Amino acid sequence: MTDVTVTLTQDEALVLFEWLERASERADGWVDPAEQRVVWDLICSLEKVLPLLNADYGDWVEAARGRLRDPTK
Repeated sequence: MTDVTVTLTQDEALVLFEWLERASERADGWVDPAEQRVVWDLICSLEKVLPLLNADYGDWVEAARGRLRDPTK
């Protein structure tokens, strides 16, 4: 099987990590245990490259969300 590479900006990775963390806590959302495993593996991969232990982490996530939102019209 061939590996798949996905490139994300740091903003995208932070926002995705936050969403995956919340999704992984929902016990009723899994159709198959393989789905849960993939999400956990993805979370672990993101943890390796994101500044999660920084005191400003919450501010960074909020700023990333702001930069990624579509501008209001």
